[in-house]
Amino acid sequence: MARVVVDVMLKPEILDPQGQAVQRALPRLGFEGIADVRQGKRFELEVEGPVDEAALARIHEMAETFLANTVIEDFTIKVESTETAGASS
Repeated sequence: MARVVVDVMLKPEILDPQGQAVQRALPRLGFEGIADVRQGKRFELEVEGPVDEAALARIHEMAETFLANTVIEDFTIKVESTETAGASS
């Protein structure tokens, strides 16, 4: 089984009120030196079977049509881990 991560973020030109609220709160909480904050979403998908080109194409379609609003959001897909049968750590 493999874990594939889809990160969804607002496009840079889209205002991020939640990120701005966090940015304004940080100095009051003692956290200085943060110039900008953008908030996003992270989806961790446990994929059955191999993460080959076909599986990644399906995940890309899923992200484009369901996980992200591509009018205002961008997304990235990365394979975070793969496990082989019988492997132990």
